[in-house]
Amino acid sequence: MALTCRDLEFTSDGVTIRIRRSKTDPEARGRKLGIPFGRSEATCPVRALRAWLDSAKITTGPVFRCVRRGRVASTALSDKSVALVVKRTAVAAGLDPARYAGHSLRSGLATAAAIGGASERSIMKQTGHQSEKMVRRYIRDAELYRDNAAAATGL
Repeated sequence: MALTCRDLEFTSDGVTIRIRRSKTDPEARGRKLGIPFGRSEATCPVRALRAWLDSAKITTGPVFRCVRRGRVASTALSDKSVALVVKRTAVAAGLDPARYAGHSLRSGLATAAAIGGASERSIMKQTGHQSEKMVRRYIRDAELYRDNAAAATGL
């Protein structure tokens, strides 16, 4: 949520994001993260980010901001605001909002990447996880159907 416009670099491959500090980087060494263009324009995170910045006329300061009465504020979204957005989206999708929060976005990425065949190492590089044990907690349900012995029986 601390991303600012200066942390973004749009390229021909997608967008490079500079994470200046995170829970797993208390010394604030920072790291770069690449977000590639999506396969579909309708679900592409790079195009969605560009559209948000353009429509909100954001060129400096926080990337993700509060919207009040249809106007984009200059203040950054808080973690609580993100959780509320996720819960509202869950309700709109017919899901139980009690099961979702801001952290669900990270968990969902790890799970979807595992289902798509990404390695644990690749997932850890993207999410910033430091241990295999922790990332495995995210992706264990995704592994239920991948390389499944029952599927190999041909039934």
